[in-house]
Amino acid sequence: MFRNVAELVELAESENIQISEVMIRQEMEVKQLTREEVFQNMERNLDVMEKAVEDGLKGVKSHSGLTGGDAVLIQDYMKNHKPLSGNLLMDAVSKAVATNEVNAAMGTICATPTAGSAGCVPGTLFAVKNQLNPTREQMVDYLFTSGAFGFVVANNASISGAAGGCQAEVGSAAGMASAAIVEMAGGTPSQSAEAMAITLKNMLGLICDPVAGLVEVPCVKRNAMGASNAIVAADMALAGVTSRIPCDEVIDAMYKVGQRMPSAFRETAQGGLAATPTGRELEAKVYGISLKKE
Repeated sequence: MFRNVAELVELAESENIQISEVMIRQEMEVKQLTREEVFQNMERNLDVMEKAVEDGLKGVKSHSGLTGGDAVLIQDYMKNHKPLSGNLLMDAVSKAVATNEVNAAMGTICATPTAGSAGCVPGTLFAVKNQLNPTREQMVDYLFTSGAFGFVVANNASISGAAGGCQAEVGSAAGMASAAIVEMAGGTPSQSAEAMAITLKNMLGLICDPVAGLVEVPCVKRNAMGASNAIVAADMALAGVTSRIPCDEVIDAMYKVGQRMPSAFRETAQGGLAATPTGRELEAKVYGISLKKE
């Protein structure tokens, strides 16, 4: 039904429906399922996301010991202080972190669009929920909207850190979340596209440099920043701010940047933070190896 963001927005606007509805109809057509079946499948994803957030906020630790407990620290900070960036933003950050800490602890998460970027969409969803008071159906629609934009990126660029760097993972996830926030807040399909463009273009060039080759450092905190980016970009789009570069062109630029990115910056743990002295020390500690003195 749609191949790019321009076609997605055109479909929604021409039929006067939300982007989430376009995605639902596409799922029905492609998978030959009823509306109820499509909705139930996505609602199960929502259930998984909700439990991951809840588990992470109780406090978890990864088996490597590299990550865990930060979501709890952020929630405690919010209870005892007035966050400089505001409660909504920090709540989204804590819930994005919670999700990725659960992933690092080998818990169950929903890849959106990948495991390493799984915090942005649920983190923002369960934060804006407290302000927008959506129905359960609207929360599921949020996932369909984010999925529609993720579908475009996956089919026209990349959502893989190994192929395109972290811009392709957390960048895409943040853009997906931003577009969904706009729809839930009452914005137009065009504004969702603007939010996606603003978010993604401000994460272009982000490398994938996991310390010890694990999806923990800096992945967890990058989801926090992705959630922050998504909320700010959504507000900008709702205010009427537009991206000078159309969303589809931003996605294409991201793809081309990823193609030209050195392999050291694409999930190989050979560059960036993974190659710092501390990064190498942490890797040695995790795998129980001795560092050679040069």
